[in-house]
Amino acid sequence: MAALLKEESTITAKGQTTVPKAVRQALGVDYGGRITFLIDDQHRVYVEKAAEEASDPVVDRFLAFLAQDMAENPGTSVVALPASLRDRMAALVGNVDVDLDAEIDGDVAL
Repeated sequence: MAALLKEESTITAKGQTTVPKAVRQALGVDYGGRITFLIDDQHRVYVEKAAEEASDPVVDRFLAFLAQDMAENPGTSVVALPASLRDRMAALVGNVDVDLDAEIDGDVAL
């Protein structure tokens, strides 16, 4: 098999490693993305992007509970934040410049 890409990564004492940027890009994963390791009978290891997870039944039940509560109690289930809390939050993050669409440069430990 001809290799399209070959990258190395070091394993830490805790068994952690950094997935090199070129590998993340080839797999189409980024920070918070999930990968799957497959090992065949020849002890070859393959890495691929993890399949999208099916819905979580616990989260689904919780969301259904919230939806039902909001439907049954429309005036009290969802309320505005108090102005003092909203102002405090704005003050804490007011000077933080974040570009959620910016590309991550270099290796990232996931």
